[in-house]
Amino acid sequence: MISVALLSRPGLMDPMKAVLARELPGVTVASWPEPAARDAELAVCWKPEPGALAAMPKLRLIHSIAAGVDNILSDPTVPDMPLCRIVDPGITSAMTEFVLWATLYFHRDFDRVIGNARDGLWRRYEQRAAGDCRVGILGLGALGTDAARRLVALGYAVSAWSRSPKQLEGVRTFSGADALDDFLSEADILVSLLPLTPSTVGLLDAARLSRLPKGAALILCSRGEHLVMDDMLALLRSGHLRGAVLDVFEQEPLPADHTLWREPGVLVTPHMAAIASWETIAQQVAENARRLLRGEPLLNVVDRVRGY
Repeated sequence: MISVALLSRPGLMDPMKAVLARELPGVTVASWPEPAARDAELAVCWKPEPGALAAMPKLRLIHSIAAGVDNILSDPTVPDMPLCRIVDPGITSAMTEFVLWATLYFHRDFDRVIGNARDGLWRRYEQRAAGDCRVGILGLGALGTDAARRLVALGYAVSAWSRSPKQLEGVRTFSGADALDDFLSEADILVSLLPLTPSTVGLLDAARLSRLPKGAALILCSRGEHLVMDDMLALLRSGHLRGAVLDVFEQEPLPADHTLWREPGVLVTPHMAAIASWETIAQQVAENARRLLRGEPLLNVVDRVRGY
């Protein structure tokens, strides 16, 4: 039977152990840096210690516990071998729910009403039809596509940008670097659902956020590294941006003394937009372990060039 190493902050993946033991009778599971982990054939990872994967001589497969693998590929010493990720339809539904809620948060003025309620201020705002609210989605992968379709079904004016050309019914699509500025100029609410790759790090900087219409809002539920935080704060404080719902950050958990917690116009959520259950993660890891042992094609293998 295969041996498995869990590489993460201490205790994070402990809930997986019982499921792996049930799915893979006889499996050996150890947590890094225990000696048994160093001899494992399968590494299950979330933000592994730099150099750890390269120090595992018997390693045959690396598996993320999330849809994204940037937390693994950020280490230049990661061995050249199959890397798999989690693909969970439940994550797609959960992310769409989060995007719909955050869109309504700005479209229906809940951001303003909640602030007014704290001050006992009864104030109504002009109600806009969904079709008068332009929502722009950065990224048309599985997450972005599902969110775009649901927003269209609710009547929103939806546009989307992707690296390569894509078509989606009811959505005005843009593609390639040359079209990014035009896409941003049409988004009253910008939703970031891009994967994190070298080309998307720092994508949302002052130059690009300034392309958004005055009074636009940002919904960030992809990766914190996409956003240049100081640039966003400057645009919020100048009044160019209306507000932001931020679910992901370069440093997580976000420190309690971080300015974002108290920044007017910013709502911080604790990386909760879409979370796969430990049961689902362990089952997909176990299935790939069985396939590895049988010499069968693995599920959800990552293209390292694209980063997803």
